[in-house]
Amino acid sequence: MNIGLDMMGGDYAPLEAVKGLSLFLSQGGAGKNITLYLFGDASQLEPMLREHDVPAGKYVVVHASQVIEMHEHPTKAFKEKRSSSIALGFHYLSNGQTDAFISAGNTGAMMVGALFSIKAIEGILRPTISTIIPKENGQTGLLLDVGLNADCKPENLNQFALLGSLYAQHILNIHNPRVGLINIGEEEGKGNILTQAAYKMLKSNSQINFTGNIEGRDVFFDKADVMVCEGFTGNIILKLAESIFDITQSKHIEHPYFERFNFENYGGTPVLGISSPVIIGHGISHAKAFMNMIGLAVKMQESDLMEKMQSSLTLL
Repeated sequence: MNIGLDMMGGDYAPLEAVKGLSLFLSQGGAGKNITLYLFGDASQLEPMLREHDVPAGKYVVVHASQVIEMHEHPTKAFKEKRSSSIALGFHYLSNGQTDAFISAGNTGAMMVGALFSIKAIEGILRPTISTIIPKENGQTGLLLDVGLNADCKPENLNQFALLGSLYAQHILNIHNPRVGLINIGEEEGKGNILTQAAYKMLKSNSQINFTGNIEGRDVFFDKADVMVCEGFTGNIILKLAESIFDITQSKHIEHPYFERFNFENYGGTPVLGISSPVIIGHGISHAKAFMNMIGLAVKMQESDLMEKMQSSLTLL
C-alpha cells in the first residue's frame, strides 16, 4: 500500500508532518506493508527525517518545488502550481502510483484536487465531507455534510446517508448505524421542503437504518449514529462543536468528554463519494493529527471502503 502525504501543508509543516509520520511508524505502522510518498521540499525534509529516525525503507521523498499557500485562490493555484506538493500528490493518486492522499494544506485546493483529479464513485451526485461527533455517553457519531454542499436536493441527502452509514460501519465499527435527519422537530412532516422530501426518500431506503428526525439538542446525545443535513447547517454545527473545545481550553476545564472535541484525536476529514481516499486535515495540525490521518487512510484502504460504496450505490 502506498500512502501520499503532503509534507508542506499546514501552519507547522513540515516539522509536525515528519513527527506525525515518525509517531505512526513507531506505534505499529512500521510493521505494515506501507510505503509513504512524501511530497515536499527535499532539502528540508531529508534532514528532518534523519533527525527523527524515520526508517529510510518506509518512505520515498518526491521533491516539490512549490507550495500552495493558505491565502491563495484554490483553483488558480492548483492549475498554475503544477509542481506544488498538493498538485503532485493528486497527480500520483490519479495515476495509481499512490492509493490515498493526505494534506493539512489549503483546504480549497484539496477540494479542487479531490473533485476534479479523482473520479467520483459511479452514481454519486455530489461527494461529501463529514466530521466525528463525540457523544455524551462515550460513543461516537458522524455528521455530514459539514460544508462542501451548502445547498442540496433530497437525493443528495439520501446518498449522504448511505455513504455515512458505510463509513460508520467499516471505519467507526458501528454495527447497523442509526441514521437521523437533522430537522426542527421530531415528527414526520416537520421542516422545510428539503427535509420533508428527504424524509420520504430516507424512509424508503432499505440500505440504511433510518430512525427519523433528530433535533439540534440530540446531536451530542445517543439519538443517532449518522446525522444527515445539508452543508450549511452541518458547518454551523461543526464550528459550534469546535468552539466548545476552545472554551474548555480557555477556561482550563479538564474533563475526558471535552477532550474528545480535540480534532487531533481524529486527524482529518475524508472526502466521501470519490474513488480514492482523500483526507483533509486542519491547518493547525500537529504530530498527533498527522499520525491519525495516516492511520485513517490505511484503514479506509484496508477495509475496501470505496468498493463497498460503489456496490451499494448500484442498488439505490
